[in-house]
Amino acid sequence: MFIASAQRIAGRRFAPRWIARRGMASASSPYDVVVIGAGPGGYVAAIKAAQLGLKTACIDKRGPPGGTCLNVGCIPSKAMLNNSHIFHQTQHDLKRRGIDVEGVKLNLETMLKAKDTSVSGLTGGIEFLFKQNKVDYFKGAGSFVSPSQIKVALNDGGEAALDTKNVIIATGSEVAPFPGGSITIDEEQIVSSTGALSLSKVPEKMVVIGGGVIGLELGSVWSRLGAEVTVVEFLGGIGGAGVDEEVAKQFQRTLTKQGLKFKLNTKVLAAEKENGKVLLKTEAAKGGKEETLEADVVLVSVGRRPFTEGLNLEAAGCSVDERGRVIIDDQFNTSVSNIKCIGDVTFGPMLAHKAEEEGIAAVEYIKHGHGHVNYAAIPSVVYTHPEVAWVGQTEQEVKASGTEYKIGKFSFTANSRAKTNLDTDGFVKFIVEKETDKILGVHIIGPNAGEMIAEGVLAIEYGASAEDIARTCHAHPTLSEAFKEAAMASYDKPIHM
Repeated sequence: MFIASAQRIAGRRFAPRWIARRGMASASSPYDVVVIGAGPGGYVAAIKAAQLGLKTACIDKRGPPGGTCLNVGCIPSKAMLNNSHIFHQTQHDLKRRGIDVEGVKLNLETMLKAKDTSVSGLTGGIEFLFKQNKVDYFKGAGSFVSPSQIKVALNDGGEAALDTKNVIIATGSEVAPFPGGSITIDEEQIVSSTGALSLSKVPEKMVVIGGGVIGLELGSVWSRLGAEVTVVEFLGGIGGAGVDEEVAKQFQRTLTKQGLKFKLNTKVLAAEKENGKVLLKTEAAKGGKEETLEADVVLVSVGRRPFTEGLNLEAAGCSVDERGRVIIDDQFNTSVSNIKCIGDVTFGPMLAHKAEEEGIAAVEYIKHGHGHVNYAAIPSVVYTHPEVAWVGQTEQEVKASGTEYKIGKFSFTANSRAKTNLDTDGFVKFIVEKETDKILGVHIIGPNAGEMIAEGVLAIEYGASAEDIARTCHAHPTLSEAFKEAAMASYDKPIHM
């Protein structure tokens, strides 16, 4: 690539004539948009900007695009979740389906290579999309010189200076350290989500600190592969913010049947290494007798925090809040008129698809003066088995608001496709406004929940009623019929239960 050639000019700013010859921006020919960060929000914003005819550059110091999500997050974890599920199913479930398999063994090295192959293929695909859409991609660390000039310390050496009319900050988030600094992550025995995706062997015992989405997904992976997994959670339920309480309870019961252990309302105090083990000191969340848990590996999964290190936001004049989030208004504008911000580095749920929607909307504001993201219709998914997915309000939120509501539920045990598949754990739950039948929230625990929730998102986006869903024909036999029947149950009665 021409960028790689430029990077060999170590320690020098690109000569304007060289830039012009290579079709790159100079001070006399600024970019319309420079996106800092090539994660889901950033690369989508860059591609959309180019598609709208804006001269666009994207910067990312990781090198391979895709951010945390593609490189060490969403994508590799889903590869491990899928393949560990196949392994576990082969060991424990195929016999009852009439498939006799003997001598099943885990080849962890090959499983990890399959994960890496998925990642590399997708990062290469994004670079292809950059070329196809004429987005200039700079592999290096970007920092503000001024609101309209970005300096890039190129990974292969050298430096680039980009002049631009607009900037979109999309630098994402990083693993949050353990509060108080009493536990240090070494990515070998005490790991973050990154290290948990690359363990060289299956630990005999694993303790997961944090019962949120990431902890439960990665805990499930290693449990399926043979580890004894204990989840320690400070709160009284699992799944994190946004999970309906009824669903969370069912979720915990199901994971417990699968072999995971839970210690809720429990506070982690410290961790010490001793004789090749990690000793984790805990106590009741409200104080009480201390207990020590022994583990081969401890996964610290207590959340993520905005990443702005090295951006030099002071030179741009952008403001951040007490949690390090870049402050924006409802049009993604920072405190500087030509700089917008999207994704994990600012407000809202840290979800890749939320960042993508914001990236498109931010570019549309730049190009057209208007854009749209409906934050009431952002889905969440936990990719365990069964999956858990939701959109809109939980029952506890609706109850707290004082809104009169109705509940419609339908169990997968009464769904013909689920019964045929021998996969009947879970249910679909509708929460609807009593007077208008408007859908306020949809919550699913069960097979294929992550795909099925899209219908709930669409319903909330367009203000549908439960009866609208119930009177829409769903193919038979499908899991989605449970969705239709739950809608029926919210205003009348289901047929099959």
